[in-house]
Amino acid sequence: MKWGIIGTGNMGSMLTTSLIRSGAAQADEITIYNRSSEKTTKLKKAFEDLDVAKTLPALCKACDIVFICVKPHDYKSIFEQVEGELHEHHCVVSITSPVSVEELEEKLSCQVARVVPSITNHALAGVSLFTFGSRISTDNQKLLREAFHHFSTPVEVEEAHIRVSSDIVSCGPAFVSFLLKEWISAANRVAGISEEKATQLTEQMIVGLGELFSQEIFTLEELMEKVTVKGGVTGVGLQALEDHTGELFVEMFKATQAKHREDKQSIEL
Repeated sequence: MKWGIIGTGNMGSMLTTSLIRSGAAQADEITIYNRSSEKTTKLKKAFEDLDVAKTLPALCKACDIVFICVKPHDYKSIFEQVEGELHEHHCVVSITSPVSVEELEEKLSCQVARVVPSITNHALAGVSLFTFGSRISTDNQKLLREAFHHFSTPVEVEEAHIRVSSDIVSCGPAFVSFLLKEWISAANRVAGISEEKATQLTEQMIVGLGELFSQEIFTLEELMEKVTVKGGVTGVGLQALEDHTGELFVEMFKATQAKHREDKQSIEL
């Protein structure tokens, strides 16, 4: 099986690297393409057996599974350049949430799927979100699931929930990082601990928390119960959070849902 990656920005590079590092694919099974050569050159230095296509038609001829890792507003240009090069055996995989598999099937005659990865896949961890088109073969569905299982937990998501699922899985690391930065700053302001020390403690706490979930030692509810002693410090802190969080997360999800609708309306395929 030959894999093609169109676009080697942050997500395309992450996908290429994760496929190889996890053992899901060998470097000589992957062909990459980018409009500028700087990013492909960097990947080629890291994995010398990678093939670099000079044109999109050349990539399509060389590959069976083709990932589109560019901004959704660039999709139309990609489709125009690969017209006539994609056939029934090809499977095109989009990694962006605003473009549905139904829209992909309207524009392409081949098999299609959408897989939204996460930056956590860099660590060969986290979730990848799957939505399959109506024409994709059972074999290709299995192939994609097995490949991504090497470096993530594949989860199938219906179209109605792709945005909120992406907020949690793909945008979530940035959202949580922002909250933790606020946490560290507050610890410094209130208690005088240096931000450097608070950052060290916070990062290691998050690593440990992740291990508790990864090893299925506690659920979220069980963890809060185990740490909270009646009348203790944790309980007081949780109450303060409950009193002051308000509509924070509701407003965040409202904002991302609105941007999603705006993006879908502005994309021309």
